[in-house]
Order: sequence, then C-alpha cells, then structure tokens
Amino acid sequence: MGMSAQGGRGGGSRRGRRGSHKRLLSEINVTPFVDVMLVLLIIFMVAAPMMTVGVPIDLPETEAKALNSETQPITVSVNSSGQVFLQETEIAIDEVVAKLEAISTTGYNERIYVRGDTNADYGTVMKVMARISAAGFKNLGLVTLQEQDS
Repeated sequence: MGMSAQGGRGGGSRRGRRGSHKRLLSEINVTPFVDVMLVLLIIFMVAAPMMTVGVPIDLPETEAKALNSETQPITVSVNSSGQVFLQETEIAIDEVVAKLEAISTTGYNERIYVRGDTNADYGTVMKVMARISAAGFKNLGLVTLQEQDS
C-alpha cells in the first residue's frame, strides 16, 4: 500500500539497508518438544494399566455384581500354593489378625476382602476367614471375578 520515501528498489541510501540485516532468532521451537511430550503421554497411557501391583491370583468367576466402595479396603490373598498375603506382603497365617488390627483405621468395622486363588486349598482360605471373623472384624467379603458371557 504505502511506499517508503527512501527510494524504491535497490536505492543507494544507506538508511534503507540498515534495517535489512538479518538478526538471529532467539525463540525456542516448541514443536519437537510437544511431539515428544505427546509420545510420552501415549506410552504412559498404554503402560499404566499393565503396572498394577498385586499378588497374581486366578480368581473364580461368579454372577455377583461389583460393590461400590469409597475407601480402599484391606485385601488378604491366598495364592495357589497356600501362601497368605496382606495387601502385597507375604505373612504367616498366625500373624493375620495382629497385622489387621495394627493397620485397620476404623477398628473392627474395617472392610476386609479375602481373595482366594481358584486352585488354592479351600481349607486354607477358610482358616484365614475364620481367624479374621473370630477376631471380631464384621465387614468380611470374598472377591471373585464376574462371569464373562461368551
């Protein structure tokens, strides 16, 4: 639209050339940074479900519905070889009640889930449940998987 009063093209004025020097750009190019962050986000979104920590147990399947719970319950697990775990820590069957009393925050009303492997000895699972029940814990439940329709 407007023209410079300094002359048109290639004029001999020194003032016109002074502003045409190329200056170094000191701006950061954020495009590669965003690309790397998106790739990392995708990797963590895919890998997060695989990083669940727990005792590997093959739970039996039932038609029961899942329970809604506001707080994280205490989990006692019995694996196929008869080992007893409190959360993810292996403990002796004689220590179950003492450890539960030590970590329960609501006393004997604490929600406790017992997970027994499908191939676990029924007697071992029942011994664990009997000890917990005899100690006075009232919210005791068995964990199973919901049956999948094939």
